[in-house]
Amino acid sequence: MNTEPGRDCFEGDDRQYSPTRLKGLLEFVYGADRAKPEHLTKAERTALSAQDLVRYDDRRVVWHANIGPIKTPQLLELHNDLAEIVDSNRHDGDKAKPAVLVDAYPGLGKSTAILDYARDYYRRQVALRGETTPDGQRRVPLIYVALTGNTHIRGLNAAICRFYGLPDRGDADTLAERAKDAVLTMKTAVFVVDDIHFLAPSHTNANAVRMANHLKFLSNTFPVTLIYVGVGVRQRGILTEGHAPEQTLFAQFGRRTTPLTLRPFQVEDEQGRQEWRRLLLSIERQLVLSELYPGMLADDLSDYLFARSSGHFASLMALINRGCLRAIRTGHERLDTELMDKVKNDAAAEEARRELVAAIEAGLLTSRPKNRAQRRRTA
Repeated sequence: MNTEPGRDCFEGDDRQYSPTRLKGLLEFVYGADRAKPEHLTKAERTALSAQDLVRYDDRRVVWHANIGPIKTPQLLELHNDLAEIVDSNRHDGDKAKPAVLVDAYPGLGKSTAILDYARDYYRRQVALRGETTPDGQRRVPLIYVALTGNTHIRGLNAAICRFYGLPDRGDADTLAERAKDAVLTMKTAVFVVDDIHFLAPSHTNANAVRMANHLKFLSNTFPVTLIYVGVGVRQRGILTEGHAPEQTLFAQFGRRTTPLTLRPFQVEDEQGRQEWRRLLLSIERQLVLSELYPGMLADDLSDYLFARSSGHFASLMALINRGCLRAIRTGHERLDTELMDKVKNDAAAEEARRELVAAIEAGLLTSRPKNRAQRRRTA
């Protein structure tokens, strides 16, 4: 038995990095695109050696787990809005740049969409301005930090320092100054702060005002565009600085922040049904299963997948990813209701499933565009 390290080693295409660290973000931004595994028939798979078959299936599993990002209308709309704000924020350092808040329901792919924008922005800036600053420092056009539960002001500043690889010791003011020096040295222009809803809960108006003041401090101190990403942030009172929502007029932070969102897929109208079908067709083209056929998702599983995901992108992708894994491991090599019924999904999607299934079965709801629904009835 050969035990020599590295000899005949199969590491697979798993990529372990965190975009909340500069090294990880660089790997995300400049990592090579994955090569889609070749499509093999069942006979061709059977002809593989045992080792080659295991490796082929492993490549398919990691491929299905990383499909996307898919350029949905929702994603493109968000990217266009972000670009309009970020690219127009060319203010001098003495002026605060307007911020962005991407606030939407969980499971809609906010983080995926934002990171996709971040990668494109990072590449464009480096291509335009060079990999190094005029002082010879590495250029870091954008940073990405994700907050944890009950993050306080110091924790936010420490997260920024850790991204740059700086010490995270000291009080909030010390950390802010340390981070500011890095921003100026590396010419950072954009901060993405994900999971902003994890900032210390605003149980009182005083907490909301304190946190809003700190976010204003960041905007005033750092010459960057701040892109906040979170769930239910507007309801937490940060935008209104502790005032009632109707008093946003008096909130300075709200005046400086443009709210954006990412809408879920819906099938109540023909446009929504067309968008849903195009999404399923895009995903279908990415699947690598021996028994894959045109329309497997977009025709035969359209209503089923909508009911199982309730139109939430993350729920849909988790369901398809797990279904593909089961199809590979069982040798079924296709997705159908019999197999998919055995696949578990997130609790929120499963809770909404019963009502959606009832509406579909009663003919009150369909995800199929009119021409497709009529063609199916006459088939």
